[in-house]
Amino acid sequence: MPQPDHVMALPVPENPDLDADMQALFDKCVEKLGFVPNVLRAYSLRPKKLRNFAMLYNELMLGESGLSKLEREMIAVVVSSANHCYYCLVAHGQAVRKLSGDPELGEMLVANYRAAKLEPRQRAMLDFAWKLTKEPWTVGEDDRQALRDVGFGEEEIFDIADTAGFYNMSNRVASAVDMMPNREYHKLDR
Repeated sequence: MPQPDHVMALPVPENPDLDADMQALFDKCVEKLGFVPNVLRAYSLRPKKLRNFAMLYNELMLGESGLSKLEREMIAVVVSSANHCYYCLVAHGQAVRKLSGDPELGEMLVANYRAAKLEPRQRAMLDFAWKLTKEPWTVGEDDRQALRDVGFGEEEIFDIADTAGFYNMSNRVASAVDMMPNREYHKLDR
């Protein structure tokens, strides 16, 4: 049975009235991906929020950091796995497949990151992201020290927490509005 055809359960503008820079973002997505990700189409319902979402996403996922792009995508998948966020599991699972060149890694992270043979650095990072998602009130100095013990610096620890926090927020929005991933993600990088 295929996924539903909608972008989200709320109406999505057919031709959103976007500022030039946001229209350029949509055009760039079509050029690079062949489609506009449904999360951006969904956020076009609220153009100011689209801008803020895109700016924060770009800073977290593409900005300067001691975390690699792959590590940030791995965090996105593990947080989304904990939250059962279908949209982000599909979209960011594809990004893990692409960046790692390993379709099995993407599937393991979606289902259970503990099944993957990871470097100690990645394991500690994902353990932290999982705990921050599932039991945020229990995160303490021991958890931050575990990250330091595998080589993460203070700024990287902040970046792990910031990325996990962003995907917890995004997962909740996507779930609340029944956001569906673009079907194209399912076939990419397999």
